[in-house]
Amino acid sequence: MPIFQRTIKLILATVLAIYLASWLDLTYATSAGIIAILSILDTRKSSFKMARTRLLSTFLALAIAWLIFSLFGFEMWTLAIYLLLYVPTAYHFKWEAGIAPSTVLVTHLLLEKNTSPTFLANELGIFLIGAGLALLFNLYMPSQEAKIQAYHEEVNDLLKQILLRFESFLLNGDGRNEAKLIHQLDDVLQDALHVVYLDRHNQLFHKTNYQVHYFEMRKAQNKILHKMAKNINSCQLESRESIILASLFERCAQQLSQENPAIELLDDIALFHQTFRERPLPQSRQEFETRATLFQLLQDMKEFIQLKVEFYKEYNYKAEA
Repeated sequence: MPIFQRTIKLILATVLAIYLASWLDLTYATSAGIIAILSILDTRKSSFKMARTRLLSTFLALAIAWLIFSLFGFEMWTLAIYLLLYVPTAYHFKWEAGIAPSTVLVTHLLLEKNTSPTFLANELGIFLIGAGLALLFNLYMPSQEAKIQAYHEEVNDLLKQILLRFESFLLNGDGRNEAKLIHQLDDVLQDALHVVYLDRHNQLFHKTNYQVHYFEMRKAQNKILHKMAKNINSCQLESRESIILASLFERCAQQLSQENPAIELLDDIALFHQTFRERPLPQSRQEFETRATLFQLLQDMKEFIQLKVEFYKEYNYKAEA
């Protein structure tokens, strides 16, 4: 969430929570604003989860405080007994996120020396107003669609550049491949996955894993490209196999869009395998090593394309179902 939008949410939720609590004539109305601040989070899902956790934690805290203060009175050492019982219990139920705000409400009981049902309702009301308004404002989350689409285009462009760079190297042998573009793609994919996971956590009802799986698929493909970049550096001998493989890189570069199933490329690889088998045996150690490397590159490309084919089949099948 952009810092400006988060700031506006915090301001509105805080001010309105305090105003509403004051309008209802609740004691310690400003605490509703503090709870609202603590409840503004980055995603809808995390906000609802946190609100539930803190509500349960608040019920637990008020119940323990009522019991302790009723039995032992309103002293500082009784607050220590409350903490001794409440904190481990909250951790046991994984409600520790509510320890701070709930304890603030409990200190109100101590300061007022009051555990009456009316005052307990006052504290619960403060929590519900603060957390409720935070949830209301968190229902609005800026769309990430444009940013995700931009990542699609950037990833595809980098993949195309990498594959065409491989093609150029096999055809021209123009220097060592330092995999700069591949490392750049690693960074872009990491950023893209951060955004799509955040976007997924903002979908409360219509969740989809498509974008997550798409960029995870590209990440798996890039791992294969890392390995291929190292192997390409050892292909220094001109050969017909190099030309064949270079043409495969070029064709693959033109079929990277997410809508393209790339199935035909697997058929091409099967034909290239057959062509490699029918070629005369290498006549020198260098030719043998280059042939072995080219064959490994072909296998890597098959794995690279298979990842895309399997992704397309999975989501095309779901779209048709």
